[in-house]
Amino acid sequence: MPLSAGLARGVAPGTPGMLHARTVTGDLSAPPRPRLTVRFGRGEKPDVDLGVGVDDLRVSRRHGELTYRQGQWWLRNTGRRLVRLPRGTMMHLSTEPIPLDTGDTPLFVKGSGYREHLVELYAAGHDDQGPVSRRRAETLRPEIWPLDDDERLLLVVLGQRYLLYEEDPRPLTYATAAKQLGYLRPDAGWNERKIEYRVEAVRRRLHGTGFRYPVMHDTSQGRPADNGLLHNLLKGLVESTTLVPPDLDLIEDDALWPDPAPEA
Repeated sequence: MPLSAGLARGVAPGTPGMLHARTVTGDLSAPPRPRLTVRFGRGEKPDVDLGVGVDDLRVSRRHGELTYRQGQWWLRNTGRRLVRLPRGTMMHLSTEPIPLDTGDTPLFVKGSGYREHLVELYAAGHDDQGPVSRRRAETLRPEIWPLDDDERLLLVVLGQRYLLYEEDPRPLTYATAAKQLGYLRPDAGWNERKIEYRVEAVRRRLHGTGFRYPVMHDTSQGRPADNGLLHNLLKGLVESTTLVPPDLDLIEDDALWPDPAPEA
């Protein structure tokens, strides 16, 4: 069947388990037949069923495959380079096959340099009714988490690199943040202990409320570093638009304050 639009919009109702796949060079649909395998990569038919990264020598001629078994499509990386899935999941040549969720799943084949090649996948579920137009419906608002003025200022200082959308942001240390807060609010008594107390209070308040990332220690899984939990907190607040780039105005009142130095 022709797939002229992105698969994230859904597909026409069809057989449960039907697999639809699309790249910039082609598309296909495959029935849920036991042991049927769909292969994708840089090569040509009959070696692969779907071309991806056809001009990129870092992409293997047979880079991946999907096999239908046990009522699901199972994805396996057969190439030399990584395959990236949603939520940061990476698949290596040695990674065990994983089952494909119903609905839309984008995967990215790592190519030359920073190139990644998109393979759109859509596995039809038993209750799949195809795309439903919602053009006139109200847009769902993002989950905004309440912060008081002091918390917002503190988290903007700690998370300014996240609000600048740096490639691999990390929080400022409490020591550096205390210096900047002391400069911005000299009468507020900011120090490392107060910062730790206020961050802990925000984390406790958001824990168990549906916040996207873990922000408290899970004793059953060991004790992650507090810096990792702070990273989760800041990332979640920025992704939810609780903190937004205009909030940086809170710390840009005086151009004499230097940018924070890189930290180990």
